[in-house]
Amino acid sequence: LVEYRNLSGELVAICLADRVQNGLSAVYNFFNPDMKKDSLGTYMVLWLIKEATRIRLNYVYLGYWISGCGKMDYKAKFFPIEVLINNDWRKLE
Repeated sequence: LVEYRNLSGELVAICLADRVQNGLSAVYNFFNPDMKKDSLGTYMVLWLIKEATRIRLNYVYLGYWISGCGKMDYKAKFFPIEVLINNDWRKLE
């Protein structure tokens, strides 16, 4: 459980992540909806990437993604990106 706080110490976001054998898995992220413009979801993904790199893990799993779902669209901005389809990892173009 990773807490994100602003400079005043107020809790603004939380990331529930799981360490798996080869990476970090973003189980669930949530943040203050009044701060939507601050891109906290993207910030949390960038933090996970940095942390995975720091502890020498190769992957960050962002969990389910539904194309066209506004709340999940930020996930498709990270490349390279692969999706699991029928138990097969495929690069998303």
